Amino acid sequence: MAEAAVLYEVKDQIAQITLNRPENRNSMTDDVLEGLREAVTQVRQDRDLRCVVITGRGRSFCAGADFKTQLQRGDSAAGQLPHERSFAMYSPFLSVLEIEIPTIAALNGHAIGGGLGLAVVCDIRVANEGAKYGANFTRLGLHPGMATTYILPRLMGLPRATELLLTGRIISGREAAEWGLVHYAVPEEQVLEKARELAREIASAAPHAVRMAKASIYRAANWDPRQAAHWEAHAQSRSLETEDAQEGIRALLEKRPPVFKGR
Repeated sequence: MAEAAVLYEVKDQIAQITLNRPENRNSMTDDVLEGLREAVTQVRQDRDLRCVVITGRGRSFCAGADFKTQLQRGDSAAGQLPHERSFAMYSPFLSVLEIEIPTIAALNGHAIGGGLGLAVVCDIRVANEGAKYGANFTRLGLHPGMATTYILPRLMGLPRATELLLTGRIISGREAAEWGLVHYAVPEEQVLEKARELAREIASAAPHAVRMAKASIYRAANWDPRQAAHWEAHAQSRSLETEDAQEGIRALLEKRPPVFKGR
């Protein structure tokens, strides 16, 4: 029997959620998406937990969409509109926003597109200094998704986020720390331990105070990535209809530079 697509374990009041499809770069397949949603439900039901670490197995934290299979979820025959199917791709990852205790992304490897989106809905990020990170949507002919146009400017500042989103550039973990995208960039073998060290520090603080502090931080920031993701789903579903999107995805699969024509 194959291992579960997402592993869940608890130790010392710290939950660890591990994306477990390394052979597919932990991309957004149905089993990974639903496994993460189920893990988030388990976290929310366990009132003894004090922190959560989300990580992945293999060379990638999460490579984003699986372009060989699907870019949307749901059923058009059942009356779902294109933007609803686009949003359904991101909904399980966005469920991390419902976790009341602190969440830490231990970015063991690359996090691209929707995979970067999963990282930035966590409260704290520890990167692999040699891995690759970015929101490469425009390089694929797509409008960004997973609330990245909302979250990145608030994390990195408008100038850096604008550059990253409009170019679709991929940067190293070391650059991600310099740009303010992640909190720490460390060697690959230290990523998970650094994340767990931070989790233990948080877990040693008063749990009710921590929960309330997290809520207050995001309340004061008028934090609403889910609403932003709904808008992005509209724009992304329209961009999926273009010839440029077809070319961008085809070029990715063929491992060649895309040739965009603005159609």
